[in-house]
Amino acid sequence: MRAPKSILQDVDRNFGAMLTPAGCNEIDDQRWGQNLPVEVLVNIFQMVVSQDNAVPFLCRVGRVCRLWNAAASSPILWRTVTLGHCWIPPGKSQLPKTEKKIQDTVTWLAQNRFSQLRDFALCHWTKNVEFTLQAVSQFCPHLGSIKLSYCSGLTAKAFQSLGLHSRALHSINIQYSEFQVEGLLEYLENYGCQIKEISFTHGLKNDKLLAALNRGCCPDLELLEVNTKLDSKDGELPVCIQALQTGCPKLKTFRMLNVRPLHKTMRNGVDSSPGFPCLEELCIATTSYSYMTDKDLLDILFASTKLRVLDLRGCSRITPYGLAQLPCPDLECLFWGQYFNSHIGLPSLKRDFHQVTQLWGQTLQQLDIANQVFTEEDLELAMGYLAAQTKTLRSLNLSGTRITLRGVRYVISRMHALDYLNLSSCRYLPRGFKKIYRGQEEIQQLLDKLKELV
Repeated sequence: MRAPKSILQDVDRNFGAMLTPAGCNEIDDQRWGQNLPVEVLVNIFQMVVSQDNAVPFLCRVGRVCRLWNAAASSPILWRTVTLGHCWIPPGKSQLPKTEKKIQDTVTWLAQNRFSQLRDFALCHWTKNVEFTLQAVSQFCPHLGSIKLSYCSGLTAKAFQSLGLHSRALHSINIQYSEFQVEGLLEYLENYGCQIKEISFTHGLKNDKLLAALNRGCCPDLELLEVNTKLDSKDGELPVCIQALQTGCPKLKTFRMLNVRPLHKTMRNGVDSSPGFPCLEELCIATTSYSYMTDKDLLDILFASTKLRVLDLRGCSRITPYGLAQLPCPDLECLFWGQYFNSHIGLPSLKRDFHQVTQLWGQTLQQLDIANQVFTEEDLELAMGYLAAQTKTLRSLNLSGTRITLRGVRYVISRMHALDYLNLSSCRYLPRGFKKIYRGQEEIQQLLDKLKELV
């Protein structure tokens, strides 16, 4: 169905800036695209859409000619759609006439372009969010994921519509958005069995979502991400790991970003839980301080033999001994840098990092220990173990550590896959060496420079 001109003009005018190439001669170039097969145009449009989004690009090219409109109408191009700022300049209110245009445009897109829509996102919408989700859920039977970023005005009606119409929905991301918690809780209680991914921002009311997950509302959940606003003063997140392990036994990715989990025990006193046997990624990164201890970490990962990614940035209380006790033989990425400003409560020096490199030296692909306070001798020993075993390490961040020239030589003389090395702020290195090395060519130049010093 060819779009009404007014609809496409509204989308063109209000969903982004024009994409006309600079210096394009319309008289000379207006006919070349009219002779291309539709399939070729669809492939060209697909490349643009994959980088720049379907809206407003497809709406604009659909106005060029009938051939381009036919290509731009291909449902395969509309499987992933993001709608950003809509019609309202910052600081101005939305007029009733404008609101009617928005709703007409959304309805037309849902009815005529979104038949194969899989992934839908709204960003920075403060009005018409509920209307839009209702329209999308009613006319998009294949809808698989929704993402609302910095949106507001989402009530229970939208979640009810999703429950009634979007039976393929498996991913919900509502981070940094305001929504009616009770509406989402009701949705999870009735339809949570189909949800595999959920992401939300930590808040007093939003924490009720964790309680619902603990009760087993989403037994097939594979991804759980809880973050917090960077300017938030309340970063403490009470969480009962045992209950979560029981309620979400299939969890593969668990991220708690910039929150400080406070571990609670189950009220019934049950000590056993299945753990997270399917877990592949655990992220507890924070820019502040962390309560996480070796025991807390083991309580989370005691059954996670498939773990591949472990992000402990900011977790200053974790020790090499605690890491060495984890039953994760095939870890590929370890991020353990310390990026917060205060070192209050930290020991003056740490030791035995070689236990970590000895354990995971054969499997590590990325290692970050920025600003960790290991001794020079301990780092040299650890790098020796790492260099003797690894063939897969691609990225190594030693920024702010006490690494020495000998330790650096251990690293780059044997790690042939290494293409990123961060030696910035390493005060035990001479001037000229403290920098970031990107690519194997720069790393080889560093090795040649080290050989000249021998």
